[in-house]
Amino acid sequence: MTDLIDNGPSAAPVRLLLAHGAGAPMTSPFLERMAELLAGRGLAVTRFEFDYMAGRRMGGARRPAPKAEALIPAYRAVIDSVRQTMPRGQRLLIGGKSMGGRIASMIAGELGTAGCVAGLVCLGYPFRPPRSSGAPRIAHLGQGFSCPALIVQGERDPFGGRADVAGYGLSSAVRFHWATDGDHDLKPRAASGTTHERNLAAAADAVAAFAGTVAGAGTLALKPSGAAPGPRARGRRT
Repeated sequence: MTDLIDNGPSAAPVRLLLAHGAGAPMTSPFLERMAELLAGRGLAVTRFEFDYMAGRRMGGARRPAPKAEALIPAYRAVIDSVRQTMPRGQRLLIGGKSMGGRIASMIAGELGTAGCVAGLVCLGYPFRPPRSSGAPRIAHLGQGFSCPALIVQGERDPFGGRADVAGYGLSSAVRFHWATDGDHDLKPRAASGTTHERNLAAAADAVAAFAGTVAGAGTLALKPSGAAPGPRARGRRT
């Protein structure tokens, strides 16, 4: 059983499916706040957890995250399940925080071509581990990638900051929103002149604008934060 948490209007034009990062659950402070902000901007947001993370929540051993490739079938299963109960005409975006967004990116090209998803949203993409000299994880995001994608990234993200990403040669289908002085959670330094909340709100604005564009929903109504329904937990068999 895969537990889901929904935020926002269930009949919204666009639904965003989000997976968590490697080390934090779907109820991490980052995902909780982003789900609230996105719901307040007119998106339906659904969060889910992979089994290894759900096991931690139930008191199981703190196992490390499996390799991203091993989690692809689980993500596909959740997509299939969510699509079965989406309102008629609702468009689906897939994505997630860090590892969750990377896994979504690995199947977005295929599913976008098949018409199963309308786009990809990555919240802090892990281009490469911090202090690593290895090749960035971008082979699938090259010029052959055609699914509309938005990567929300901190300018000084240790997994790939603005200066690092500039020379990667990604597909023209991939666009960026850069969080001012942000780290992997979009958090700026105190002397930056901005705040974490301001960066999160700007990120939510960017995701809402992207969703309205790529999903053919026009411009989603930007509502004050907190105007949308609160989170709703549910269970779904995958």
